Amino acid sequence: MVRWFKPIVFIACLGPLARLGWKASMGLLGANPIEVITHSTGDWTIRFLLVTLAITPLRKLTNQLWLIRYRRLFGLFAFFYATLHFLTYIWLDKFFAVHEMLADVAKRRFITVGFTGFVLLIPLALTSTKGWIRRLGGKRWQALHRLIYLSAIAGVIHYWWLVKADISKPAQYAFILSLLLGYRIVQWILQRTAQRKLRSQASSGAEVTQE
Repeated sequence: MVRWFKPIVFIACLGPLARLGWKASMGLLGANPIEVITHSTGDWTIRFLLVTLAITPLRKLTNQLWLIRYRRLFGLFAFFYATLHFLTYIWLDKFFAVHEMLADVAKRRFITVGFTGFVLLIPLALTSTKGWIRRLGGKRWQALHRLIYLSAIAGVIHYWWLVKADISKPAQYAFILSLLLGYRIVQWILQRTAQRKLRSQASSGAEVTQE
């Protein structure tokens, strides 16, 4: 059942794009359609990043091992919507005016950090296949894909610096991200503590044997 559920999840992930397309065809994007598209694709980029980061805690807390099958899917959709977000900026907003884009990156800090978050996602998308896991090796691949933490942080900061008055939505994203990263930090501390105890016990056992 889990295998057949994946195509349904894939189609559902395309829902936000389909909704945008429908609203555009019906002329329902308002007076500033570029802004609506930019905010929508940016929102969904962060949401998919958070869902991707939520897979591991959910899998461990619920013991539902099948959830891991969807982590790559959600991660790639985060990159997909980030690409749409970036294309909206360079195409619909700036019309590929490179000098204007470079000036924005240099002068407007929310664009700088947002662009950084997008760039960090590129190697993750390129190395998301099983073939790349074999080429890089498990440990190096995992180390590389920890860049998603920095990308998610950059995305939230990008949104926070973008808004001028109502920070409620970026604050919600920041809270969820802090929980997901906090869980990982706690797990890392617990793991290191357990490893120290095992080494201490092994050392004590060796001393007793020598005596």
